[in-house]
Amino acid sequence: MADPILISGRRKDLGGFDVARLLPHLQARSVGSFVFLDHMGPARFAPGQGVDVRPHPHIGLATVTFLFEGALLHRDSLGAVQEIRPGEVNWMTAGRGIVHSERTPPALRERGSPLHGLQAWVALPRRQEECEPAFDHYPAAQVPRIERPGLSLQLIAGEAYGERSPVRTLSEILYLAGRIQEGGWLTLERGIVERALYVVEGEVAVDQRVLSAGQLLVLPPGRELTLSGRRNALIAYLGGAPIDGERQLWWNFVSSSKER
Repeated sequence: MADPILISGRRKDLGGFDVARLLPHLQARSVGSFVFLDHMGPARFAPGQGVDVRPHPHIGLATVTFLFEGALLHRDSLGAVQEIRPGEVNWMTAGRGIVHSERTPPALRERGSPLHGLQAWVALPRRQEECEPAFDHYPAAQVPRIERPGLSLQLIAGEAYGERSPVRTLSEILYLAGRIQEGGWLTLERGIVERALYVVEGEVAVDQRVLSAGQLLVLPPGRELTLSGRRNALIAYLGGAPIDGERQLWWNFVSSSKER
């Protein structure tokens, strides 16, 4: 049985705000179909400042943006223009190719605003790597909540704990995010082959192992584990079926073909 892998994010200043890169990592190139995970912020922009991720292309993946604070304005080459706010899900399927940008909305830029969230890339299955690009937005009211005493999580994608997310995916994945307080707990079931827990804020324990903010724990397969809150924590839990073959990552591109 594989041992758990502990990863600490590598923080990088992107000009006014920090991003911590969790995946890919030398010890874990992917978790399920998740081949990339960035923790954005938390940051606070002064009036007149904000995020300007200029137009750039993607292939072979789906980008997943989920915010805890602030807002971003998405634009893409399909003509989609969509603001995303906390609790909502932007899911962009690149397929054979798409171009998009992400910026602070003008009204928030004018008065200043926070930004805090996660951005992930999900590798598309080989048979659908070259599918038609698409963009889907899901309001927070459509994203199911898993509520327990001391626990409130949103089911961003997949099926778990009696709930199913409406987010359209092309592979078997699981993605949850939310808060767990001291006294809250959740069983991490053994049925998910590859899975990881990221502590965005606060402190939690997985069985008896304590995790602090900024740590990603890649969990061993085949074991039922208990997640418990220690200090008011914000977490993400993600994973799924193993990726169907090796993927090449270069710049903003993901593909099973190095030549592509």
